[in-house]
Amino acid sequence: MRHEADRHQHAHPHDTAPAHPAGGWPVAVRATLHCLTGCAIGEVLGMVVGTALGWGDLPTLALAITLAFFFGYTFTLRGVLKAGVGLRAAVGVALAADTLSIAVMELIDNGVIMLWPGAMDAGLADARFWWILAIALAAAFVVTAPVNKWMIGRGKGHAVVHRYHH
Repeated sequence: MRHEADRHQHAHPHDTAPAHPAGGWPVAVRATLHCLTGCAIGEVLGMVVGTALGWGDLPTLALAITLAFFFGYTFTLRGVLKAGVGLRAAVGVALAADTLSIAVMELIDNGVIMLWPGAMDAGLADARFWWILAIALAAAFVVTAPVNKWMIGRGKGHAVVHRYHH
């Protein structure tokens, strides 16, 4: 037996509230900046370590991507743990909140770097490396923000994290 509210909701879907009413562009932009911070730290650290160890392009990119995910998840995990959530549940929240966002950001960021002529040959001391990285991260932000807005509007992604912020 369905409740009266359920019948009303299904009869008039345009009258229902969005899955995350506090969503929208401001929340999506903050979520994407959060993701960008973790990704940028991981990218730069990965590039520095890979270059210092004399690794080739692919191992260095793999390290940078791995560290981007690590730092992205860690930033979210820290906030959720601070809210008093247990470690197992907090890991689940971080994975649910950040996986798609970080994956899209890394795909775009590293795609720009790999496709930009000469970007993979630029060293850390070369200003060209830093300019291309900045452009790649900006492009990743522009593509990822709408993804985060879409997810938040459906109660997914960073909408999950916002349940733990007071």
